[in-house]
Amino acid sequence: MKRKEYKKAKRKSSKTRLVLKIGLVMTIAAFLTVAAYGVTLHKKAELAADRAYEPIQDRTGRTTVKDDKIKPAKDNVSVLLIGVDDSDDRQQGDSNSRADALLVATLNPKQKTVKLLSIPRDSYVYIPEVDYKDKITHANAYGGTKATIETVEEMLDIPIDYYLKANFNAFIDVVDALGGVEVEVPYERIEKDETDAGTIHLMPGLQVLDGRHALALARTRKLDSDIERGKRQQMIIQAMMDQAKSPTAITKFGDVIDALGDNIKTDMQYKEMLSFLEYAKGGMPSVDTLSLEGDDDWTTGVYYWKLNDKDLQKTQLILQSHLGLISSLAPNVDDDSSTNSKESTNRVVISPSEDENSN
Repeated sequence: MKRKEYKKAKRKSSKTRLVLKIGLVMTIAAFLTVAAYGVTLHKKAELAADRAYEPIQDRTGRTTVKDDKIKPAKDNVSVLLIGVDDSDDRQQGDSNSRADALLVATLNPKQKTVKLLSIPRDSYVYIPEVDYKDKITHANAYGGTKATIETVEEMLDIPIDYYLKANFNAFIDVVDALGGVEVEVPYERIEKDETDAGTIHLMPGLQVLDGRHALALARTRKLDSDIERGKRQQMIIQAMMDQAKSPTAITKFGDVIDALGDNIKTDMQYKEMLSFLEYAKGGMPSVDTLSLEGDDDWTTGVYYWKLNDKDLQKTQLILQSHLGLISSLAPNVDDDSSTNSKESTNRVVISPSEDENSN
């Protein structure tokens, strides 16, 4: 090789090594940045979980302990999601607010499926706390989270392993932290906002909603029914899940954790929360949505949603089977919940004050 060609090849080789070195440094820097971000998120999430932790207590104030320790990554579990009609502006507090949204999620790791049941807030059910029937939304006002859990367990004949309670602030802030959610708004509607003092104008069509508009869509029911309201809540939850697993979501997790802040309460400890992440490894589970059939009832002068007993029994069996509490469904019970999935698409009482025509 001639001297001139040698020098040229040497310069080219030096440039190649320099590019490789720069690439290596950038890769290491990116890895360290992601690792540092992960450590920061981990610590932030742990602190948030500690603030949110609120185990169920009995009447004496003692913490109730579950007989069997549930392992969400391995065991079938049930989670009660409670949305209460409270916010910083309303300041009703847990003892006065009603459950504006009630959803039960059962998770089956072996099947990698989730059953998501929406319970109409005006369902006429037996409330153990007061020993009589009333709207299920009142259970929280009668006896807080414990009374709501006991009522749902009584109604569905399944154990509730965990609960997660969130107010309006948590919902709004999480949706905003995710950058909004894409959902189909079925109609135009002017709805009360989270303070009940202002309004939100919803327009029909597929669109990305911010937290305040998503909450208004989740709450409205004037133009249809509690059943349709429940379906909208399920749709929004599914949209939030889809947004959370998007490639850009990792940069927003810190904001999501900050958004939750002091606006959620749960009896899950941080290690148990982490075990739910194991459940999602290898892809998100299939989510099947369920609803409870019934009829409007004004016979007492107060509106109730009277549940259809046959449909309720069918739903009980579906959830019991999904949790592994019974070996299988009876031959005459069809689990057609997948038709509601996205792909096809576990005592003298003063009644809480309420405007029966309010949300």
